[in-house]
Amino acid sequence: MSMYKGLILASVSPRRSELMRKMGLDFHIVASDLAELPILDELPNSYVARIALEKALRVASSYSDHLVIGADTVVSVDDRILGKPRSARDAEAMLTGLSGRWHEVWTGLAVVCLDRTVEQVRVVRSEVCFRALSTDEIAEYISGGEPMDKAGAYAIQGEARRFVTEVKGSYHNIIGLPTMELSRMLDAAGYPLADDDLISIR
Repeated sequence: MSMYKGLILASVSPRRSELMRKMGLDFHIVASDLAELPILDELPNSYVARIALEKALRVASSYSDHLVIGADTVVSVDDRILGKPRSARDAEAMLTGLSGRWHEVWTGLAVVCLDRTVEQVRVVRSEVCFRALSTDEIAEYISGGEPMDKAGAYAIQGEARRFVTEVKGSYHNIIGLPTMELSRMLDAAGYPLADDDLISIR
């Protein structure tokens, strides 16, 4: 019997939900509706940690007996944060900036339960290298619509996989939820996954 009333994901991201289902987790989705804006000169790692915790705490304030997971993912180049593009032109600028070079993907994870005074925060970093992209390739990719709700204007699990030449670190982190790190946090909070669930997400 779990010490928590239930498990909540404070995110409406379908990619995070899919990864959590693959982890064998039974959870509910509650949107945090948090305005995700960086503070002046805030570094990517600090930003994702802060936003993930704020998302979790906002939802936990209404579900104090639940274990709440908050997450936030950004792409960064030279410590400049790239969130979700606001327009096709914005997406074009992001993809042009990523063309032919390495960039970083950061995800902040927070696990919170107010009644049990649980508050964990971790940040996971991966690196991705894109090959050089032509203006036509970028335009074609944007026209398909995939970049518009993705941090850094691309989905590595989608059509953008053909742009990637090398990855360092957690692949699931680049999608938006580092599953192995999350499983460790849940275990530390007294919400362990079954061994066969852990094997299935590796």
